[in-house]
Amino acid sequence: MAGPSLSRRAFVAASTGAALAPLLAAPATAAPPSASRRHGRPFGRYGSPSARLTERTLYVHPGGLGDHTTVQAAVNAATGAGHTLVLAPGVYRETVSVGVTDPATGLPGVAGTGMTWIGASEDPHDVVVVYDNAAGTPKPDGSGTYGTSGSATTTVRTDGFTARWITFANDWLRADHPGITGTQAVAVKVQGDRSAFHHCRFLGHQDTLYADSIALGTFARQYYRDCYVEGDVDFVFGRATAVYEHCHFRTLDRTDLASAPYGFVFAPSTAVAAPHGYLVVRSRITSAAPDGYYKLARPWVPSSDTTARPMLTVRETRLDAGTDAVAPYADMSSAHPWQNQRFAEYRNTGPGAAVTVPADRPQLTPEEAESATRETHLGDWAPWQER
Repeated sequence: MAGPSLSRRAFVAASTGAALAPLLAAPATAAPPSASRRHGRPFGRYGSPSARLTERTLYVHPGGLGDHTTVQAAVNAATGAGHTLVLAPGVYRETVSVGVTDPATGLPGVAGTGMTWIGASEDPHDVVVVYDNAAGTPKPDGSGTYGTSGSATTTVRTDGFTARWITFANDWLRADHPGITGTQAVAVKVQGDRSAFHHCRFLGHQDTLYADSIALGTFARQYYRDCYVEGDVDFVFGRATAVYEHCHFRTLDRTDLASAPYGFVFAPSTAVAAPHGYLVVRSRITSAAPDGYYKLARPWVPSSDTTARPMLTVRETRLDAGTDAVAPYADMSSAHPWQNQRFAEYRNTGPGAAVTVPADRPQLTPEEAESATRETHLGDWAPWQER
């Protein structure tokens, strides 16, 4: 966690680069002129309102050069399926929800299915969707607090969603709100099947990336490629069947705690009937905290699904010294010990991967590793082939 001297907007600015630092004080602000913008191309190679790539392409520009100035307005206008939203560089301070729930079924309708978001500059530092609600933040109408799910800056309920070169952030900070105990603050909650994120960044502290499904018994496949995720407590969590390939997970330093552990990277809540949970492959986990101050994972068995059997496989991934190599796993509840869950590793490297107590580092055999792949997790969906 950042210290008291670091404001919530400075936190995101530090993570998104100096070019956007002065822009975080206002909603939907244009980024400094890039080369493409100086030449009248704020949407890069992705066309413009006067030269659309397709009739289902919409352009978002905070300064009014697109079809819409906010992301939510563009989502609302994208009726039906198969729309592409091209986002010009800028900081979009707003909450966004994709996929309206049908009150009769409790499931998303057609609107938003197959939607794609593209950061026009093809650099995720340039396009930031950010807000600052936490689970304990009071709702403005006085009806209570937001809760973990309601704290999400961006919520994706529909199937077939793809994002490229976008930063999703929640810059709520504990130090700014000492009276709030519900400190979960989600950057993005993803519930749809076939949801893919390429070259995206997810910034927050507690519960940054909520990789979930729309309902218990509904298996949602998700794919994260070349992404960056940072946080401190359970910052990648949920019950989705999710593959994280060539991703970078970064654990943050904290000044509010005097001793380890500072937090946990993964907290899967995989349903017992789901054959696959989280798979982390060819990735890396680094830390800004002292050596050994972070656990790799703990199982989340929520009260809404007490039969959950969380599943996490981390393979061919480098774990730096911030990961506790002696005891990398912990219990979230004594009623559901991590040893009874589906946790495993395979051919990991780095000081945080050293096996000092074999019983505390369950390893796949080569034969078992053959079934712990992106292909087995995602079935007939191959998002790594998308361009």
